[in-house]
Parts: sequence; C-alpha cells; structure tokens
Amino acid sequence: MGRLFCVIPCYNEQEVLSETSSRIRAKLNELISKGKIDPDSRVVFVNDGSKDRTWEIITQLHRQDPIFQGINLSKNMGHQNALLAGLMTVKETCDVSISMDADLQDDINAIEEMIDKYNDGCDVVYGVRSRRTTDTFFKRATAEGFYKLMNSLGANTVYNHADYRLMSRRALLGLAEFGEVNLFLRGIVPMVGFKSDVVYYERAERFAGESKYPLKKMLSFAIEGITSLSTKPIKMITGLGIIMFFISIAVLVYSLVRYFTGNTVSGWTTTVISVWFIGGVIMVSLGVIGEYIGKIYLETKNRPRFIIESYLDDDH
Repeated sequence: MGRLFCVIPCYNEQEVLSETSSRIRAKLNELISKGKIDPDSRVVFVNDGSKDRTWEIITQLHRQDPIFQGINLSKNMGHQNALLAGLMTVKETCDVSISMDADLQDDINAIEEMIDKYNDGCDVVYGVRSRRTTDTFFKRATAEGFYKLMNSLGANTVYNHADYRLMSRRALLGLAEFGEVNLFLRGIVPMVGFKSDVVYYERAERFAGESKYPLKKMLSFAIEGITSLSTKPIKMITGLGIIMFFISIAVLVYSLVRYFTGNTVSGWTTTVISVWFIGGVIMVSLGVIGEYIGKIYLETKNRPRFIIESYLDDDH
C-alpha cells in the first residue's frame, strides 16, 4: 500500500475544479477504504498562471480538506512544464504518482487498475484511449495521424496516450535526470525505462469550460514533440538535397543535348516552375533547420523550466 499523489495541472479551470475535486476525493477515499493506497495520499493541483479564480479555489479546497494540496507557479509556464513542476515537487514524498487533466475527460475509474498494475511491479502505467468516439472526425484524424507521424520519425510514443499515466517514485527520480528545456513528456517518459504496462479507458466529453488545446496550439505541440525527440526531419532534408542534386544533373544533361542538337528554344514555364520549386524546398529546409537551431539556443541558456511561487502542503 503506497502513498499516491495525483498531479493535476490547471489553467483557467474555475468552472471544473469543484466537480473535479469532489470526484477525485471520492475515488481516493474508495481506494483507501479498500486498502489499495495509503490514507495520507494527496491531490496536488498545479496552477499554471491562471487568470481566473483557479488559485483562489485551490486555496479554499486546501483549507477545507488536507487531501488537497496546491502549487502556484510564478507565471504561465505551459502544460508540460506545469505537469513537470508537480511531479518533481512530489517525487520525494510519494510512493507513486498519477498525472491527469483537470477536466477529468480521462476516466478516474482507471486509477484502480493502474494501482493494481503498480502493485504487480510496474513502474509506469500508461492510460490509453480505447477509442475516440467523442472527438470530431477532424480531431480524430489529426490525432491519429500525429501519433503515426511521431513513431515513423523515430519518437517512441505510446499510441493514443496523452498525459494520463502512473509513475512510481523510482520512475520519477529517473525522469528528474532529463534536463532538457524543450519538454515533451509523452516521448521522454518511455525513455526512462523500467517495467511498464497500459490501461485502456474511454475518454468522456469535457463537462464544463473550454478546451485548452485549439488547433493552433495542437499544431505547435506536434512540432515541439517531433523536433524535441527526433532528428529525422534533418536527415530527410539531406536525402531531399541528394535527390535534387541528381535531378539537377539530369536537367544539365538534357540541356546540353538540346543545345548540341540545335533545339535551344527555351520555355518560360520550365524556368518558372523550377525556380519556385527549388525556392520552396530551400525555404522549408531552412525553416526545419531553424527550428532545431532555436531549440539548441534555448537549451544553451538553461533557463528554469518552472518557478514555484507558493506551495500549499501538509505544513502550510
């Protein structure tokens, strides 16, 4: 029986926190009564620079019930950094952690099965969606394409897994060894190693509030994940450059043959298409390389990934 800490990043979640806290408290009390987790288990809300009453509500929950703890970041650091802040804060005091989103679209009933697998010797248990019936066709297609693209580019991600996962203290200490600024936990956690398993669940619709991942943010997140975990895009540019080199040789031979046979009437169509095509390839290539250079720039600065302003725990 281990001490469980549920880590929940929050950004403008005032509409869902009351229901979320009620459901999670009931689930943890159920697991405590069954003897599956320690009575000193906790729920840690991480306020990621919210602009609404999120931190005020977290503070009230902590005063009403010590099962709730709160971490207030100094500013908005982004979901991945907020999640990491929570995990790194509890890594020394918990036996096992479970991370999830505040909207509870991830089925909390899967927590019990995660704990069972942890007790069977797993250090990491991934919550995996069994199907995506609650998503629109566009979101389902783009999400599935994202996972397939990530894995094809060499990133070892778990298909249909977001950030709903269990990690033992040993796994958290292993995660702490990864110091990169550009975080993509879905790809980093599998690198930690140790015995792992999956738990399947059905994702529910968000019961209140708005999604924190519109299309623009999802695209940015996908680019972050690909460029943080894989160098294949740069290798693809190299391959494309080699192909273009051989094409240019073929065009040179063709041009010389035309010249020596007297067929030197040139057409503007070929020239225009060639110029625009080569120009487009160059711009895309520079963009991809620039993305990697930008990440190197941020890594060399070694800026803090999060700064904690205040922490409401058992002593406060």
